[in-house]
Amino acid sequence: MAKRGKNYQESAKLVDRNKLYDPVEAIELVQKTAKAKFDETVELAVRLGVDPRHADQQVRGAVVLPHGTGKTRKVLVIAKGDKLNEAEAAGADYVGGEEMVAKIQNEGWLDFDVVVATPDMMGVVGRIGRILGPKGLMPNPKSGTVTFDVEKAVKDIKAGKVEYRVDKASIIHVPIGKVSFGTEKLKENFDTIIDALIKAKPAAAKGRYLRSVTISSTMGPGIKINGQSLMEK
Repeated sequence: MAKRGKNYQESAKLVDRNKLYDPVEAIELVQKTAKAKFDETVELAVRLGVDPRHADQQVRGAVVLPHGTGKTRKVLVIAKGDKLNEAEAAGADYVGGEEMVAKIQNEGWLDFDVVVATPDMMGVVGRIGRILGPKGLMPNPKSGTVTFDVEKAVKDIKAGKVEYRVDKASIIHVPIGKVSFGTEKLKENFDTIIDALIKAKPAAAKGRYLRSVTISSTMGPGIKINGQSLMEK
């Protein structure tokens, strides 16, 4: 295993690996352990008591964080007619129809973070599914990125909307902001994500749902949170 840097080792000494922290305590600690020279992102990792191999135990959705993520996301809208003007007015970075699909397909263009498409364009977007899918960029109704209400979709994304989706290891990874946000804003973003995950609990999920909850800064150590207490709120 690669040797950890000096800053990481110093930060790791501040964390009790055997302790399950209270959320506020963990958020305060994650700020103390962030020693990089840039404004580190605070990441939340939640292991769920679901089996993602089963369709009825998939956990996927999107939520607007009250304080955003601290990152400006480039939005591509694939639509036609009046929806192109609506997307532009809402602040989309790139707007177009079939020509955008062709650009991605023929030039490998991927200078965007989120794709929003109207339902009537999904047949065209499907042509680049093999390109967008593996990168997590394929529009999906469950995350609100396949919609005729492109104005709301674009504004939500720009305001700090994040998508969450359980991976093969039953873990959800999602950013909850930057270290510079401070404890109060990070806690509000944290609560918003946790509430969304609890509401999204599949009926088929049995036993303990929030198996483990961990937060960390980009370069810092993981800090474990008492997941059971979050279920009891």
